[in-house]
Amino acid sequence: MLGFFILVLTGLQVILAEPIVDSNGYLTYCPCMGRFGNQADHFLGALAFSKALNRTLVVPPWVEYRRGETRSKQVRFDSYFSLYPIKEYHRVILMEEFMSELAPKLWPEEKRISFCYMERKSIYLQDANKADCHAKEGNPFGPFWDTFGVNFSNSEFYGPLHFDIHHSDISDKWNAQYPPQRWPVLAFTGAPASFPVQQDNRHLHKYLKWNRKFQDDARQFIRTMPKGAFIGVHLRNGIDWVRACDHVRDSQQLFASPQCLGYNNERGNLYSELCIPSKELIIRQIKRLLKNVKQSYPKNEVRSIFVASDANHMLKELNTALQRMNVTAYRYPKDNPHLDLTILGLSNHFIGNCISSFSAFVKRERDVNGFPSYFWAFPKEKEKQHTKLHEEL
Repeated sequence: MLGFFILVLTGLQVILAEPIVDSNGYLTYCPCMGRFGNQADHFLGALAFSKALNRTLVVPPWVEYRRGETRSKQVRFDSYFSLYPIKEYHRVILMEEFMSELAPKLWPEEKRISFCYMERKSIYLQDANKADCHAKEGNPFGPFWDTFGVNFSNSEFYGPLHFDIHHSDISDKWNAQYPPQRWPVLAFTGAPASFPVQQDNRHLHKYLKWNRKFQDDARQFIRTMPKGAFIGVHLRNGIDWVRACDHVRDSQQLFASPQCLGYNNERGNLYSELCIPSKELIIRQIKRLLKNVKQSYPKNEVRSIFVASDANHMLKELNTALQRMNVTAYRYPKDNPHLDLTILGLSNHFIGNCISSFSAFVKRERDVNGFPSYFWAFPKEKEKQHTKLHEEL
């Protein structure tokens, strides 16, 4: 009798250990465009797309680029964010878990097919005539899939299907053309989403929550600053950004600019100060905000400025300019852009760069939490009217 119960218990353990397979299928992708800000935009779009298709989203790691290293690094999604809030919206599984627990049976090597809109030309001469997605050619494509030992046996061109599930019946067309019974996994060479994030998907940011470590570290740092309110500012001023801003004069929109100009330029057009505000403008705008906060919240005056930047934090210039106002500027002592984002999200007020997707991440987080945000040089400052003196002849 005892042996019988042991067999039953063992059987139950085996059943419980067996991962549950989603009969509606899975969807995953390589977050292969841009750095963190761009990848975050794409994640929100991919999350909405997977829900519309009713497939579990296989959440990829973040693709990061380290100075001096030729290949990208893949960092687990939950290294920064908690997965549980996202599960309130839709079914998700970490790519690391999917590949180790489900992929061997559900997605065997001979059935691993890469999805792309149309043929992608090979960078290698010997494969130049082969119609293929060439999903692993180049960096970060190759390193990303190599992290999970994925090689593709074939390619699938899904054009003219698209990802805008909010303004058409495209999700029905996807499911009709790629039913989960025949296509259990849709693996895209790039994110099945637009950049910048669609306006319809911005609200999904409320499910993107920093994990406990980042929340604790951010609050610990905030406690080291003077007691009182603080303004978070993002200064994008590295040489690569300066070069990118050269495109302002030839564009209607650039990167994340719809967040302040509107998706149809209903709130204005691009101008250079939106991309690269001068030091004088930055100081002037901070002083203006300090005065406004003092008038509106006299019992909670701003005592410090937290600065996040990819290059020049302007601490010396800011501290000199704000000395008489009894306000001090700070930065996190180490380069930690994700912690910078966490701190900016918690600031009482935030000024960001309209065109930067890094600033856009903070703006979305603050929007869903009801916190105020502003942009450098927006709205555009009115040009001072100079009185011309005419000499009588």
